[in-house]
Amino acid sequence: MSATHSTSFLSRLPAALPLWTLLSPVAALGALLGLSSGGGWMVLSLVSVLLIASVLAAVHHAEVVAHRVGEPYGSLVLAVAVTVIEVALIVSLMLAGGEATNTLARDTVFSAIMIVCNGVLGLCILVGGWKHQVLRFRVDGTSPTLAVLAALSVLTLVLPAFTTSSPGPTFTRTQLFFAGAVSLVLYGAFVFVQAVRHRDYFLPVTGADDQHSHAEPPSNRVALVSLALLMACLVGVVGLAKMLAPTIEQAVSSIGAPPSLVGVIVALLVLLPETVAAVRAALHNRLQTSLNLALGSGLASIGLTIPTVAVLSPLFPHSLVLGLSPLSMVLLFLTFIVGGLTLGGGRATVLQGAVHMVVFVVFLFLAVIP
Repeated sequence: MSATHSTSFLSRLPAALPLWTLLSPVAALGALLGLSSGGGWMVLSLVSVLLIASVLAAVHHAEVVAHRVGEPYGSLVLAVAVTVIEVALIVSLMLAGGEATNTLARDTVFSAIMIVCNGVLGLCILVGGWKHQVLRFRVDGTSPTLAVLAALSVLTLVLPAFTTSSPGPTFTRTQLFFAGAVSLVLYGAFVFVQAVRHRDYFLPVTGADDQHSHAEPPSNRVALVSLALLMACLVGVVGLAKMLAPTIEQAVSSIGAPPSLVGVIVALLVLLPETVAAVRAALHNRLQTSLNLALGSGLASIGLTIPTVAVLSPLFPHSLVLGLSPLSMVLLFLTFIVGGLTLGGGRATVLQGAVHMVVFVVFLFLAVIP
């Protein structure tokens, strides 16, 4: 009887919602409630498996939502959803932590920029270019997006190292509120341009191999269920990454690497859903979708993190350090110079992908051996 009921249940599931995509977020949330971060190798192995399953399920549900609402809304939903949960994690850690967390917002935002602009972008161009030789995208959308990202990065991460109203690489309370307001305004302008005024600038180039182009879009009910499951998956990804953090800290300490490497590794884990989705789009010759995901994630990271920490800064036990070190500034400037050259022509090959990947590897190497 139970087998009959199980078969009947599976037959009622929409094709867009395989059973494993329903069970993965439930299992991940259950692990967050029932497991402790100090468990043994069995617990850590289970957490790692659930993390990977949650990432894959999140990508699936993001694609279902994107198929329903269309581009660039699908990329925007995934980027904003990941960032909102990431910001909640940052704020909770800063409120509960000591002086060691006063650089957490800076390190997280900087790591996110380096990961998406070099790691994700480079990997997408590399694998997409290897398969399709030449990848095309819309300069009208990518170049202005990179300009906004560069402006926000310099205003929030570089400028604090040169202001003189407060000691150290910090903003005064007034300067921090101003930087938060500027970040929110610029991010709001980007979303308006991407989703309303010039949406066509961010659509995949005609002729791309879109696996959804001839498929029937899911119903509104299925899309809403996928949206809820997407949020559950992302909560699971961030929560499970946080559970792995103590083990990562021990591993980092054992090799004598700087503590900031922990933030880089956690950021890599949190950005896994967007990375997988972006690479899959590049493999289908939809580099524009990959760029929407990568650059949109970087913008959301700054545009939502800085205003949030600015508003909550009176509650933090220590002053917020935002200014980057000279070494990080060099890597940031190199990233935007290379990115500007890559995204200024409307076409990309494996060579550009290789350059971005080299810059990303240098970032990782210097995170271990500064």
